[in-house]
Amino acid sequence: MASPYSDGEREKVASKLPPTLRQALKTRAAQLGIDMQVAVTEGVEQWLAREAGQEAVVDTAGSDSFNTWLPAGLYDTFKAECTERDISFAQGMAQAVRTWVDSHPAPLSDLTIPRQTRRFIVCNQKGGVGKTTVAAGLAQTIALGLPATTGASKLPALPGLRTLLVDYDPQGHLTEQLGCKQIAPGTESLVTHMVERERVVGALMDHVVPIAPDFFDDRLFLLPSSFEAFLLDSKLGGVRGPREALLQRALAPLEEHFDVIVIDAPPNLGLAMDAGIYYAHRRKNEPAGNSGVVIPVEAEDSSAHAYMMLEGQINTVSLDYEVDINRLGLVVNKYDVRKGYVVAKALEEWQGLQDPPVLSILPDLKEQREAVHVKQPLLQYAPASTQAQRMREIRRRLG
Repeated sequence: MASPYSDGEREKVASKLPPTLRQALKTRAAQLGIDMQVAVTEGVEQWLAREAGQEAVVDTAGSDSFNTWLPAGLYDTFKAECTERDISFAQGMAQAVRTWVDSHPAPLSDLTIPRQTRRFIVCNQKGGVGKTTVAAGLAQTIALGLPATTGASKLPALPGLRTLLVDYDPQGHLTEQLGCKQIAPGTESLVTHMVERERVVGALMDHVVPIAPDFFDDRLFLLPSSFEAFLLDSKLGGVRGPREALLQRALAPLEEHFDVIVIDAPPNLGLAMDAGIYYAHRRKNEPAGNSGVVIPVEAEDSSAHAYMMLEGQINTVSLDYEVDINRLGLVVNKYDVRKGYVVAKALEEWQGLQDPPVLSILPDLKEQREAVHVKQPLLQYAPASTQAQRMREIRRRLG
């Protein structure tokens, strides 16, 4: 029977879902190749068609924010029926989603296993090494995609992917450089969703902003930094129970909207960095190298010392929480051969590590500084520059 509701016009619906049910919905929709909005719509219509009392009560303890879009008119009908059945809207939504999942069994084909959202955290405890530059450039190249190459290499094209940049640094350089505003104090932010869930009313997705949507074909987005992020380490210190997964839990609702999440990390070794490193760990059934840590460095001795400190923190997180964390590679930033022997020797030592490999060498040129000055993404401001080409090289090497 055709739906009485128009598919052309939809209205946003804010509710909550238990994390396990959200994951079941995401997985089943991906396995069947069905858009999640369509799946939820079908579930609501199935639920409405059943008599009251036919659906089992769903345990909604620990539910997180869940946003979707329903055809115009269906939302009001659904809310009214929840009231008629004397249940909360969140309980009605949970029952509708459970109804859809239960009525759509997983296919037998192994080829329909859903993909994992790729997660890159760009980090180094030393400030000024180019974390923001590398994070922004990597995200831009992922969003744009790469053409196939000709000649001897004949590398395949890489499609543009929906990419989210997360400004996890309280200094907010990434947010400022892209011409956006930090989230104001007292407003819900990533920090709120990590450590102050009792204050959460809306969805974190509501704070995500598009970056140059015409240039990036609506595939590049930013979650801005917040002023409250300066207090994140102290707030994490006051959390009772496990802290390492708080960033993962906060960003989980966003993963269904994006193919790739790139995090610009703060320049320290605190608890917030522990959570950031943990977020990049290799998840169950995730291919090696799909997600992990990208480390910007400079060709100088102090950068080598900072790298060793970061390496120690990565090892500690990996051992303490029994997870695998892939070191995807180094990016040697602001390289200037005119600085002489010390710089050349330092580069040689970075390249000699081999594991992790040097993904690319970014020369110290003016285009990146100019792009920052005019608050434009580098690949939009100077797409043919050497620095832009090196960003594409990083993307290509990460696969």
